[in-house]
Amino acid sequence: MQNSLSIRSYSRMRKGHKHDYHQLVLPLRGVINIELEAYSGKVAPGECVVIKQTQYHHFTANQEARFVVADMAILPENLLHSDSVVFSITPPLNAYLSFIEKQLENQANSTLEHAMFQTFFLLLAEQAQTKQLDHRIRAVVAHILDNLAENLPIKLLATIACLSQTQFKKCFTEQLGLSVSKYITQQRLEKAKALLINTDYPIQIIAEQVGYHDVSAFSRRFSSYFGLSPRAFLQ
Repeated sequence: MQNSLSIRSYSRMRKGHKHDYHQLVLPLRGVINIELEAYSGKVAPGECVVIKQTQYHHFTANQEARFVVADMAILPENLLHSDSVVFSITPPLNAYLSFIEKQLENQANSTLEHAMFQTFFLLLAEQAQTKQLDHRIRAVVAHILDNLAENLPIKLLATIACLSQTQFKKCFTEQLGLSVSKYITQQRLEKAKALLINTDYPIQIIAEQVGYHDVSAFSRRFSSYFGLSPRAFLQ
């Protein structure tokens, strides 16, 4: 079979089948209900479900929902040997799905579609097998990643999760394996590293874009995390 990406919708009528290739479904809008031997539940935007070849599965979705569907002859090693059926995808892959949708709806170009699939495959190979998050924590993670430059107090994040502050901190740590503050710091510094490598923004601007208005404090935290100061990191 030919590796391919497509934009699909499904119906509320429960259907089932299997195929001799792997298939990944990544929601753009709305959710899909998937029934597999090892999983039964919803898959929402920001997540991916892996249906391996010959696995019989049932599915339903609202007709208004839209999905990127990848039919694949082979899977990246990280997915092939993983027991995770549904996992959270990274912001870069999530953003790339929007490009895929726009391109496929705008133009039929087999050369570009081949290159687009190769990039999709490479992004998949970078996905850590993060387990599917509780929808409340998933909403908080999305807010954190979209607002790294802003103040992110526990009270606000707990409100987004519709939990008390104590319940939220406990649930977040159980789901992510890190405290809220450590997770936010990790995401801020990883983004800072990417900005240092891939842009020519001054360190002051990078610090502000990841929530540090004191460059000295940013440099100390960066040095502690990576073992090098931001300036030394670029040399």
